[in-house]
Amino acid sequence: MHNNNYHKNFKLNGTSFVSKEELMSFSKNISSSITTFLEDWFDESKTVNVQTSGSTGTPKSIKLKKEYMVNSAIATGTFFDLRENTTALLCLSTDYIAGKMMLVRALTLGWHLDVIEASSSPLQQIDRTYDFCAMVPLQVHHSLEYLDKVKKLIIGGGAVDNNLFENLQSVSTEIFATYGMTETITHIAVKRLNNPSLQGVALKSSNYETLDKVTISKNSRGCLEIEAPEISDEIITTNDLVEIITKNEFKWLGRADNVINSGGIKLIPEQIEEKLAKIIHQRFFVAGVPDDILGEKLILIIECEKKENKVIDQITTLRYLTKFEVPKEVYFIDNFIFTETKKINRKATLNSVEIKK
Repeated sequence: MHNNNYHKNFKLNGTSFVSKEELMSFSKNISSSITTFLEDWFDESKTVNVQTSGSTGTPKSIKLKKEYMVNSAIATGTFFDLRENTTALLCLSTDYIAGKMMLVRALTLGWHLDVIEASSSPLQQIDRTYDFCAMVPLQVHHSLEYLDKVKKLIIGGGAVDNNLFENLQSVSTEIFATYGMTETITHIAVKRLNNPSLQGVALKSSNYETLDKVTISKNSRGCLEIEAPEISDEIITTNDLVEIITKNEFKWLGRADNVINSGGIKLIPEQIEEKLAKIIHQRFFVAGVPDDILGEKLILIIECEKKENKVIDQITTLRYLTKFEVPKEVYFIDNFIFTETKKINRKATLNSVEIKK
């Protein structure tokens, strides 16, 4: 695979190929994005340019070593026991790392990969069962009644809220949340979300378990640092606040750049959101906005067409929120703004709200 070849068992949309040229020609009928990636993958360069999603900062292009992408593919295959002839569904955009890596896994490990358009309800028209698939939370939310078409599902690109988590408990599919980013060539850690009896995992263990050959630590800011020599030449410093449990296990707390300093109290939005999810069933998030007295004040934004006073009343009586975690104001907005990778664009959504002065 390192010599720009691909596994002999690899199939794309049910078709086998005798040469790279035949494969690239066939891919033109599926998507120009896939063709462009395959041209890059099979050229003489040792690296591939990949665009970051921009959900946590300005989108940028970074170079990833092909050798490391292969290593990542093998690590995933080993962790989830996905061998050659695994049937897999690609329903993510191949403009970004998650979609590209589904292709790399299939090419490297000899999977039979079917590609469909990236939509919010990808399984609706599918009439067969797959061994493996990767989705973002929005796609899973719209696919709950069809999830039995997938045996193993990984969810990345955003947090799984309490509402979605509860809905996954009655599903037979083995479902995992993943932790990673473009720089780590998708996931470097995984946590089980349902069916605990299958692996004896404690349900709703909020801890991530790292893949093989990944070492984790925490820096002075409390943020996760990742040492993974098979996928990165450098130690990767993240913006994710974590609690280290063991040498290969950590709990994700939230993002350092989302922390709100309100009157000298540091608030982590993701932890407040987890508590609020017990009573709010629409999409929502909390944010900090400038305030003359507090420096920043905590507000809540709910995706809802009409103002719901009932929600506001419930929030003020929530026992498990500290007084600092109770939002000072609640705003209702018809539609959230999303990034191209279907994550809530918090900044753009916040900017679209008229905040009271």
